[in-house]
Amino acid sequence: MSNLMDYLDWRGDLTFREAPFNEVDNLILAQLVYVEFAGIVPAPGEEGTITVKEACELFFAAHDRKEIMERVSMTKTAAFVLEKMAQTERFCNAQLFGYINDISKEEQSQFSVVCVRLDDKSIYVSFSGTDNTIVGWRENFNMGYLSETPGQLKAVDYLNHMVKEDWKKIRVGGHSKGGNLSVYASVKCDRNIQKRIVKVYSNDGPGFSEEMIQSKEYQWMLPKIKTILPESSIVGMLLEHQEKFEVVKSSQSGIQQHDAMSWEVLGNHFVYVEEVAPQSILLDETMKKWIFQLTKEQREEIVDTVFSMLDDAKIYTVDDFYNSKWKKVQELMKAKSKLSSETQELFSQALRMLWKTGNQTVKKSVKQAVLEKVEEANSLFSTDKSKKSMKSSKITLKSNRGINGSDGKNRCFRQMGRQFPRKKFKR
Repeated sequence: MSNLMDYLDWRGDLTFREAPFNEVDNLILAQLVYVEFAGIVPAPGEEGTITVKEACELFFAAHDRKEIMERVSMTKTAAFVLEKMAQTERFCNAQLFGYINDISKEEQSQFSVVCVRLDDKSIYVSFSGTDNTIVGWRENFNMGYLSETPGQLKAVDYLNHMVKEDWKKIRVGGHSKGGNLSVYASVKCDRNIQKRIVKVYSNDGPGFSEEMIQSKEYQWMLPKIKTILPESSIVGMLLEHQEKFEVVKSSQSGIQQHDAMSWEVLGNHFVYVEEVAPQSILLDETMKKWIFQLTKEQREEIVDTVFSMLDDAKIYTVDDFYNSKWKKVQELMKAKSKLSSETQELFSQALRMLWKTGNQTVKKSVKQAVLEKVEEANSLFSTDKSKKSMKSSKITLKSNRGINGSDGKNRCFRQMGRQFPRKKFKR
């Protein structure tokens, strides 16, 4: 099936004046900000712009293809998306400016953003998701206990100071954490800017607290928010969503579906499926129940301890983690033994709660699956010729005891093929 690269081959010869902006264009520009543009794209306050074609030439003059491919991060393909964009009429003359890549260990923040001016005079503000740094990953976990993160505040400030009065058509978007920043910044920025925002794109981005999504400012922006999730979304299912979302088909499975390059494209839109996969729903329910059993203080202590251990082991990037193999893993295990007895007990308690919550969620889903199949069977029997025959043939869990030495659940599982039903999920 086709992906972003195929789309650029197919639609690359059409300008935005000839073919209006669409959801696939959004994901391409959300990927663009993952490219390291430091020293290439002008920063805020610096004059001028640089075209996609010019930026591509400078980037590949400074970076080796082999070095790029050896990186662990799934966002490494963004450089090759840039290369393909530079070869198209649609994107080659798009103007880049306002680039920031700010990583602060002290603030526990990884923040990156770039503005893109298209030939239809519209602006796309592209916020980056998590990069290869451990700092960036920590910021994601901090969302579990902070009402707002430094990255979110920076995103608001960026929009308020970067958006010019003559920008009449603004789109804001991002992938992963970048989707979360896009929504947050659009909800919290000045109202005169909000009025000129035509669409906010969250591409598999985490949600927010219940307090946030129920706020008046969030509700005001809600009609402009478009959330797109892969079928087996994990990242995008985190925290709470109120907006409707589309579910896109992916060529990958599990967490690899988070890779935007796996999202399937047909023409000028994504290939959609009806619902989120059952395993994604189960994981989401398990994590939410588990997290809410922990106090805010417990969540903070767990996150702080884990990332302090990584820092002590001198693991600063995802590549460091994977390349360290057993040596660094052993160091981490030794570090755990140095934890206070209270912290060790907290970890043990949290793991017990996670295990218990997971079992409860699975059991609940199994029970629901069984009851749905029983109900389905009963409805079929209800069409029999007479009430008498219907009564004698009606299936209940009690009347099926003794089948294969067990109760009626065995029959129902055989009818289901031991599969969970594909539950309808809020869209």
